[in-house]
Amino acid sequence: QVQLVESGGGLVQAGGSLRLSCVASGTIWSLNTMGWYRQAPGKQRELVARITVGGIPNYADSVKGRFTISRDSAKNTVYLQMNSLKPEDTAVYYCNADIILSSGRWTTSWGQGTQVTVSS
Repeated sequence: QVQLVESGGGLVQAGGSLRLSCVASGTIWSLNTMGWYRQAPGKQRELVARITVGGIPNYADSVKGRFTISRDSAKNTVYLQMNSLKPEDTAVYYCNADIILSSGRWTTSWGQGTQVTVSS
């Protein structure tokens, strides 16, 4: 059983910053790629950023140069630093992780989501 718990969402004015965190816990053998997705009202969930176990990031074009993804493997945590926020960044942000469980089985887990609202 694995849990991903996000924190750090909130309300911010355009141009402001927020830092999201996601901690993984449970019967984890190792964490592989971790990432952040978002879903705005009436839209499909979309990739924001992902980071490999080796620390190589990948970003959606819409956030390149503004968002930075990082991870602390010792803490089973992934972060998303969001700068120069725009109203179109408003969405529920979800943490995602590819996990090898203690049983040896692979699984993909999602967090419950954290709301980010950017006012104009």
